[in-house]
Amino acid sequence: MNIDVEVVIQDERWLEALPKVDKAVQKTVAFAWQEAGIKKVGIPEISVFLSNDADIKEINREYRGVNKPTNVLSFPAIEEDVLLEPNMPYLAGDIVLAFETCQEEATAEGKTLSDHMMHLLVHGVLHLAGFDHIKDDEADEMEAKEVEILAKLGVKNPYENQL
Repeated sequence: MNIDVEVVIQDERWLEALPKVDKAVQKTVAFAWQEAGIKKVGIPEISVFLSNDADIKEINREYRGVNKPTNVLSFPAIEEDVLLEPNMPYLAGDIVLAFETCQEEATAEGKTLSDHMMHLLVHGVLHLAGFDHIKDDEADEMEAKEVEILAKLGVKNPYENQL
């Protein structure tokens, strides 16, 4: 399956901390999309913005009404009723990560920034694919899928030390 992943580095600290971050993002997002089990034909286009707390705070306030930074935001764009041809591109959505929050969480949780970034990318991709975690049963399903995908990427279960 072809997947078009565009990586936009809005904060150079991502490159300083992870010199090959663009390749890691492309690999992680493409793999997570394939593993999510999407049956839609066509070529999904996913944009990932490696940003910072100030920018994600603005986005979070504008789109969610929450005036603070967060680690990851995802914006699905899939329209279920659109008929696509097998080689036709379509916008699957956007994912935004905030450098400072991601780095702080990784340090606090004893994880590498790379592993935490992959977890948040998988989480974002699953949102683009239609998964959610508002209800407990949906949260359990999404978390299990995250853990499954991350294991295949060589990342330990990010939830195993949480209560």
